[in-house]
Amino acid sequence: MTPSRRLPLETWGRHWLGRLQDWADQAVWSRNAFEFLMFGIKQGWACLFGGLMLALLLATHLWWPEGAPVARYDFLVIAAVAIQAAMLWLKLESWEEARVILVFHVVGTIMELFKTSQGSWIYPEDSLLRIGMVPLFSGFMYAAVGSYIARIWRIFDIRFTRYPPLWTTWLLAAAIYVNFFAHHWLPDIRLGLFAATALLFGRGWFHFTPDRTRRSMPFLLGFFLVAVFIWLAENIGTYARAWVYPAQDDVWTPVSLAKLGSWFLLMMISVVLVSLVHRPQPEPVTADA
Repeated sequence: MTPSRRLPLETWGRHWLGRLQDWADQAVWSRNAFEFLMFGIKQGWACLFGGLMLALLLATHLWWPEGAPVARYDFLVIAAVAIQAAMLWLKLESWEEARVILVFHVVGTIMELFKTSQGSWIYPEDSLLRIGMVPLFSGFMYAAVGSYIARIWRIFDIRFTRYPPLWTTWLLAAAIYVNFFAHHWLPDIRLGLFAATALLFGRGWFHFTPDRTRRSMPFLLGFFLVAVFIWLAENIGTYARAWVYPAQDDVWTPVSLAKLGSWFLLMMISVVLVSLVHRPQPEPVTADA
């Protein structure tokens, strides 16, 4: 059947997706290449909010007009609200997911207030829409992580094998969050938190569908890979001087690799918060398993 322009966009898209899948199935290499392509497309679609925010950080850093009537940081706040509203209006996120993402925003802003007061990083530009030293757009950067986790959970139909009891993950997330504050006065227990994470999630796997075939990956490897991409995004953000670490104040340098550990632990908090909306479901056991 030749697709008509009068068909719904989703039906039209499925038709052409099916044709591309039929073409890819002609050889092993093309099938694998097409699956990898679909994996990348779905990943990009899942991080839509974060990708748009990073693009705005770079664009406003490179081309923000001097003497503009609106501060760059204030524009980023307005743009982030507009993006979030558009995603809800277009049903790219559900209201339940939006509420969890709001929790990310609040949790992140509280951390920002504390960390900037300790001199961990600074926001070098002036703005009106801020709390103390923290411009309000900063909370949306944490919300972007929450949006990604919530959307990828749905888009890849993620299910789990040996997901730990929920109450243990809540305790772990709470301990990680408290340590982000407490290590400024008390011994840093992140090594113990890494060990606890490995103990809870080390035997677990998550299962996902890039194209048509179910694939699997160990929990810890998946968390680490996402942490790497967040670290790369943080490098873009600091290069765009959305925020800077003390060592970057004069000349930009890459963010320390030690931050990977912090982002890995933040991933644990993120997954636990999103699990309040998308309760972890077990992967069905197939007859030939």
